[in-house]
Amino acid sequence: MRSTVHGPETRQHPEVQPDLPARSRGVIALVEENCTVCMLCARECPDWCVYIDSHKETLPAPEGGRPRARNVLDRFAIDFSLCMYCGICIEVCPFDALFWSPEVEYAEYDIRDLLHEKDRLGEWAATVPPPPAHEAGAEPPTELSAGSRPAPAGRTARVRPPGASASVPERENTRENTRPAAEPPQAEESRPRREPPRAMRDIRSIRPPGSLPRKSASPPERKDGPEEAR
Repeated sequence: MRSTVHGPETRQHPEVQPDLPARSRGVIALVEENCTVCMLCARECPDWCVYIDSHKETLPAPEGGRPRARNVLDRFAIDFSLCMYCGICIEVCPFDALFWSPEVEYAEYDIRDLLHEKDRLGEWAATVPPPPAHEAGAEPPTELSAGSRPAPAGRTARVRPPGASASVPERENTRENTRPAAEPPQAEESRPRREPPRAMRDIRSIRPPGSLPRKSASPPERKDGPEEAR
């Protein structure tokens, strides 16, 4: 009865785009400038659908330094015919080079055309929505709360005098300032006398546990009869 009165809800696609959620998993977009070729996304992918190629490039040495080598990205491709949209590659990326895009119109007539290179992945980066704002009344981040925390009681902040350089360390708690005053010389009679060192025991009498017993100093007893041939 309800469908007969209201009629079907039909959207004229592609003229009318669907209203997708903000965090919908449509396609994976790439920001090539942030990629450092760390290979974490390719190693953690359970379907092995991420392909990365790179080469090393030596940068010129700055003044007083040495030349450095860095990885240059040559190829970054994702085979969406194998991808199961788990999002592990996006989560493990330490430099925010991969993002979810709500783009869903990338169907192909041939399954082999679902292997998209970095140029196509970079075009989808423009469709990535901005991150959602914080909820009203939520707790502030720990970074902000730690910075505005007052100093503990009994500890005063150091004030650097004007004109002092920040690179010069303050010498308030150095060893020279905390060194106690020199004690007055004591009389020789009041000083305790040191005992002479004791003689060390015979090294042969010291043996580790489990070793063979030491030989007795007395000579072995001789038998009256002839010695047995061994």
